[in-house]
Amino acid sequence: MRKTALLAAAATLLGTLAAAPAAHADGPYGQGLDHCVPTETGALACHFDVAPGTYDVTVTLGGESAGATAVTGETRRALLAETATGAGERLRRSFTVDVRDPEGEPTGPAGSPGLDLVLGGSAPRVTSLRITPAPAARRLFLVGDSTVCDQPGDPYTGWGQMLPVHLERGVAVANHADSGESTVTFLANPALFDRVEVEIRPGDPVLIQLAHNDKQTDAATYRANLTTLVERVRARGGEPVLVTPIVRRWFNADGTLDNGIALLVNGLGVDHPAEIRALAGSLGSPLIDLTALTKARVEQLGPEASKALYLTAEKRDNTHTSVRGATEYAALVAAELRARGIVPEPQFR
Repeated sequence: MRKTALLAAAATLLGTLAAAPAAHADGPYGQGLDHCVPTETGALACHFDVAPGTYDVTVTLGGESAGATAVTGETRRALLAETATGAGERLRRSFTVDVRDPEGEPTGPAGSPGLDLVLGGSAPRVTSLRITPAPAARRLFLVGDSTVCDQPGDPYTGWGQMLPVHLERGVAVANHADSGESTVTFLANPALFDRVEVEIRPGDPVLIQLAHNDKQTDAATYRANLTTLVERVRARGGEPVLVTPIVRRWFNADGTLDNGIALLVNGLGVDHPAEIRALAGSLGSPLIDLTALTKARVEQLGPEASKALYLTAEKRDNTHTSVRGATEYAALVAAELRARGIVPEPQFR
């Protein structure tokens, strides 16, 4: 019965193949839906044996019946937001993926080599899929901690994991954020910033959000570390963007977040967001004040509704975000990037 159900699900997912046959493998990278298998959830899991690099993915959505398809890949990255198609409608969507080793956190599990995609959503309908090498694609690098990284396990989700859906083809998110890292450790561990640095090409944006784990870093050291990161990015021709940290969901009695725990004042009294704002001004670096943006959103929702943005209910965790929280915070970052002309507005999303 299970095999029969899976075959039926696959037929539904692929739409009307007689009218729009799936692309077949026609190159060294294995193009097409013949690299996909149905899963028990009704999605298609696809694997392509490609080397590390950047790749354009073009997918044709739609089928005989109405559908709603989303694409995720690698370590739970959101690559294409759920897209509706009407009965008989076909839509082509493209995006660019960064394939690296390890595929998620730099100090985490290696993951599987090559490119893995999941064609899912509430009612997935797909008629073709093509993978094309894109060596000239621009990469948007992320340097950060566990609130940013490609979290390997549900329900934990970093905002960097949800950022790719906001970018058009030709720009890939290279998320090198890593759990537990500070400005000190990101510079000290060769697997972290050293690896980012050699990959930066002229014009590549590098977003830097490090604060949550600088719990005992004094102000002078914190400023010096951030300055070093900015200068080394610029030396490679990249564009450093300083990002203040997301707030912790830690309310005062009056329903505001104006306290050191929420706003990341460390054990030595160092006000991380204030230090980052001042440094961005002195260094002439673009600034995304994610502290202010997330504070406004959490206070808007209030003590009860804001729990859904974090893992308050699941883990009693008011620092790390849920899928919903990471999704909302990624949208805030994307809007700031577009407002500053760092990335263009996507055509289709």
